[in-house]
Amino acid sequence: MQKYLVHPVFGIISEVVEERREETWVIGGFVRDILLDKSPEDVQDIDIVVVGSGIGLAEKVRQKLGKDASLAVYKNFGTAMIRHGNLELEFVGARKESYRRNSRKPIVENGTLEDDQRRRDFTINAMAISLNKDTYGDLLDPFNGQDDLRKKIIRTPLDPEETFSDDPLRMLRGIRFATRLGFEIHDKTFEAIKKANSRIRIVSQERITGELNKIMETTRPGRGFRLLDACGLLQIILPELHRMKGVDEVEGIHHKDNFLHTLEVLDNLAAKSDDPWLRWAALFHDVAKPATKKFEPGTGWTFHAHDFIGAKMIPGIFKRLKLPLNDRMKYVRKLVRLHLRPIVLSQETVTDSAVRRLIFDAGDEIEDLMTLCEADITSKNERTVRRHLKNFAIVRKKIVEIEEKDHVRNFQPPISGDDIQYIFGIKPGREIGILKNAIKEAILDGKIENRFEPAYRMLLEEAKALGLKQVNSLEASRHQDGAPVEDDR
Repeated sequence: MQKYLVHPVFGIISEVVEERREETWVIGGFVRDILLDKSPEDVQDIDIVVVGSGIGLAEKVRQKLGKDASLAVYKNFGTAMIRHGNLELEFVGARKESYRRNSRKPIVENGTLEDDQRRRDFTINAMAISLNKDTYGDLLDPFNGQDDLRKKIIRTPLDPEETFSDDPLRMLRGIRFATRLGFEIHDKTFEAIKKANSRIRIVSQERITGELNKIMETTRPGRGFRLLDACGLLQIILPELHRMKGVDEVEGIHHKDNFLHTLEVLDNLAAKSDDPWLRWAALFHDVAKPATKKFEPGTGWTFHAHDFIGAKMIPGIFKRLKLPLNDRMKYVRKLVRLHLRPIVLSQETVTDSAVRRLIFDAGDEIEDLMTLCEADITSKNERTVRRHLKNFAIVRKKIVEIEEKDHVRNFQPPISGDDIQYIFGIKPGREIGILKNAIKEAILDGKIENRFEPAYRMLLEEAKALGLKQVNSLEASRHQDGAPVEDDR
């Protein structure tokens, strides 16, 4: 295994532990990943375990590495982190842990390497490579992690029921590793997750969401959510998705399983984009279908307004999951609200007016919205898929043409609310909103160009109907045709 210890930092650590007479190993993800044929140079997170003081060892290694390395010490946890170039090295003393039934906080004691390996979550993460002089490069694999890697199995080192009861987050970690690596979870291990799933409630939401985010980063995140459902964790963590499961039938007419459809959409999108927030939008795009599902005789199953209601649900879901309530939440909410719009356009004659409104409403998210809608095509009929994709291509072409011609993305009407007050000598009131909206609608409908002069002429006509008289002249020279002006919207 010495061939894997190519980075000079391993030699430096070995020198320090020889001086200190401490037994030390590299353990966990680094060992797992290099045995999965990942290049050692590509592994940036390295865990070091020492029978002794992890902080003390890190301080000495930091001195050897020089000023290019930084050290952070976490005394409460007995750990230290060195950042050196693109590497992050975490040092911890070997320890053993025991847990109280209703707490996630372990009772930690100093231990041996064997104790430390026994407390690891899975066999593939319990392997260690010696950094000691006499055994440098030797692999210690007491739980046959290499064999599990070959068989592509996720399995706990000890009794899985005890493992998951002690630290329930390990259930989510197991699903995350199975999803990321394409492994199967061992039958006994998976049954233990089913039995212990309610224990996840004692884990903080931040840690749960951290694992969900990591599942979302994988190449096929849909598989992770299928596993969450199969073991009973989904109903606890994301009940909104769990409610999407199943197929109802009335008068011989049934609808598709919206949960399985959603996971197909998520995987389709993951193949096109690694944007995590676009993936969250895919996961939640049909979240309101259970609440809006209705059977209408002569029509079949309907989900009226599920886009609008789904968008209203997003802030509450994000708040519960401790996801950010900033522009990222607003981005997901916007895509959920708009996800049907391009689909409707792809099924009808694409008018310039409809495309203008889509561009205006989607703004900078128009490309992501189109990507989401294309991922939403999950028909098993190849002709249907080709037809939809062809129509979407037409919509995309129209978007480019109209954007180049009309500049309606994020546009502001050429005449502002302040302009209207000045022209008619009025104070802020409902008339201003009516006039501004009339100009905006006329531009989006293609009745007038997105320029000052035609907007000004229309403003004067519309104002007459409201009984407003012009008291000041607003010269066109104050504006550049086609350029947006500051607005008070």
